[in-house]
Amino acid sequence: MYDSGKIIAGLIIFAALFTSPVWYDVLNGKALQRPDLVLPSKENQKECVAAAEFMRRDHMRLLNDWRYEVVRKGETYFSSDNGKEYEMRFTKTCLGCHPNTSQFCDQCHSYVGVTPYCWDCHNKPRNLSIQ
Repeated sequence: MYDSGKIIAGLIIFAALFTSPVWYDVLNGKALQRPDLVLPSKENQKECVAAAEFMRRDHMRLLNDWRYEVVRKGETYFSSDNGKEYEMRFTKTCLGCHPNTSQFCDQCHSYVGVTPYCWDCHNKPRNLSIQ
């Protein structure tokens, strides 16, 4: 154990280099700035198919479940926890309140660093006005 000082110094240097991108952002004030989302206007706003916290955390799972139910089973309606039924259509539910994907969806997806594959098959809406 004559080299324990060199090992500890090496571990400290490694940890500093490994975490340097995080420290760089923190020191420059860039870290953890949440996106500034454009929320639905009052005239557009309806009741969501699920609670806001659930939608922030698990909307992707909900959309995958909807896709499976519609494509594989032919089901077209979703019963929410509040007892209401909603048609399982992205354009009639989600995009009805959040019509501008660049001001809502894209900002969060960029923030967390994900690229959804929805638009590989579907046309990406720009500014929708769905009634």
